[in-house]
Amino acid sequence: MDHNEAGFAVRDAYPVSPGHTLIVSSRHVSSLFELSTAEREQLFSLIDRAKGLLDREYRPDAYNIGINDGVAAGQTVPHLHIHLIPRFKGDLPDPRGGVRWVIPEKADYWSKRS
Repeated sequence: MDHNEAGFAVRDAYPVSPGHTLIVSSRHVSSLFELSTAEREQLFSLIDRAKGLLDREYRPDAYNIGINDGVAAGQTVPHLHIHLIPRFKGDLPDPRGGVRWVIPEKADYWSKRS
C-alpha cells in the first residue's frame, strides 16, 4: 500500500471490517512510547493517507483507531502496529462506547445497568 521512513500501511490479514488497515513501524519496537517524535509524526501521516484511500474505496461512516500496547492491553504481536478500522452505520446495533468495550463491564457508562 503506502510507506515512508518510519513505517508502512498494509491491510489486516484478519480484518474486523472491510478495509481494516495496519500501520506498522519499520523499526522493531513493541510500544508507541519507544518511538521518537519524528517517527510518531510519520506513522500518523500514514494513518491520514490510509484514511484517504479507505474513504475513497469503502466510504465508511467513521473509524476506530487503536493500539494494543503491552500484553495486559491485549498485544499479541510484539511489534508496534496501529489499527485503522473503518466503521459503517449498522455494523453493530449500538456502537456507543467504541474502544471502551475492551473491558465490557466498564463500557456501558450511559445506561442505568448495574
